[in-house]
Amino acid sequence: MAHKIDHIDTLILKELQKDATLSQRELADRVGLSQNACWRRLKVLNDDGVLQGSSARIAREKLGLNLVVFVMLRTRHHSAEWLQAFRSHVLTIPEVVDFHRIGGDYDYQLKVVTEDMASYDKVYQRLIEKVELDSVTSYFAMEAIAEGRPLPI
Repeated sequence: MAHKIDHIDTLILKELQKDATLSQRELADRVGLSQNACWRRLKVLNDDGVLQGSSARIAREKLGLNLVVFVMLRTRHHSAEWLQAFRSHVLTIPEVVDFHRIGGDYDYQLKVVTEDMASYDKVYQRLIEKVELDSVTSYFAMEAIAEGRPLPI
């Protein structure tokens, strides 16, 4: 069930998407609330699961993570048991930063971030070692035009 948010909640969420390191005072000032009123709204947003922690955006290239691969997977298996084993297996691979079950010609899409082609091959080998897949197609990103954009709220 979607959480009902008002204009002030929307302002809070937009500011936090821009900079989650804002102090409560700075956030309250930006959205036109007292610090206490802002704290109460943040508490509700956290308690209702709208806010789910905070994280730092990291320039992957600065860490040598220069290769982004979109991996499209197709399977013939659709049982609950297979799905649980597959999910558990994929979630053990730290280079998989996004993981979606999708509709269309493929069943799953992964976003893999790693150093180079040799590193991606190791990820690929791990991916296929424990679960049977019908096909694995990899698309290599040439340029990141936009990554980690804020949600359109």
